[in-house]
Amino acid sequence: MPDQLGLMTRIFITALFVLSLDLVVGIAGLATLGHAALFGMGAYAAGIFALQVNPDPLIGLAVGIAAGAGLAFLSGAFLLRYQGFTFLMLTVAVSQILLSLAQKARTWTGGDDGLSGFVMGPILGHFSFDLEGRVASFYALAVLVLLFYCARRMVDSPFGLAVRGIHENRARMAALGTPVFARLWVLYTVAGAIAGAAGALSAQTNAVVGMDSLSFALSAEALVMLILGGAGRLIGALVGAAVFTLLHHTAASINPYHWMFVVGALLMMVVLVSPAKAWTWLRRRAGGKQ
Repeated sequence: MPDQLGLMTRIFITALFVLSLDLVVGIAGLATLGHAALFGMGAYAAGIFALQVNPDPLIGLAVGIAAGAGLAFLSGAFLLRYQGFTFLMLTVAVSQILLSLAQKARTWTGGDDGLSGFVMGPILGHFSFDLEGRVASFYALAVLVLLFYCARRMVDSPFGLAVRGIHENRARMAALGTPVFARLWVLYTVAGAIAGAAGALSAQTNAVVGMDSLSFALSAEALVMLILGGAGRLIGALVGAAVFTLLHHTAASINPYHWMFVVGALLMMVVLVSPAKAWTWLRRRAGGKQ
């Protein structure tokens, strides 16, 4: 049971991170491979805050959200002036710069050994983190549901429709008078806040922050999950994160050395048959049986 709760917590946190990536890639159409920088920023901010200032989880969560949003706000002011491959490589550069800074600032981050030694306080002063992981799983689920609701409302709002329009045809939206840069900047900042929340949850539920939270591999895995679930629909981020995490867990338990072969085969299937076509086929099959 503890293993299952831990796995569920991991799925919820990963889904939140992929959700933030979907806002950038699926909604705004900005290709990025440095999204882990926002996740890692939130994780380290929450971990350092808990260790040095206050172990309260909700305050630490707010700190992680602010850290992710702050990094997205500052970096977005520069990154969003570029498009396509240039934007992609610059996001990787930002992530690598942050990784290098984290390695050098051993006093604060623990360097390659990771940040540890902090113990989280009870949520709302009553719900302490237990060894079984029950409180952690409900905590992560509650944050995921709340932020998914906020993201859905934003995407369905006139602001979200304008961002989708920018994704479809940036030049036309600019000609219509839409402030393209400002819209993308706001969305990127919101995505940074959600990624920071995911990082903070990871730090709080695991009580450790490693350098892998800033790694290129994390950004690439999140993009794979988004492709699996289908970009641009938000719910696809949840589906992709759940499928990939469960597949990773199952395949790695069977063969820890060749589990990526299974993931590669699944990706080939996604390339050949897109998630949208698969969903349409399933709906038709379900309708036929009724």
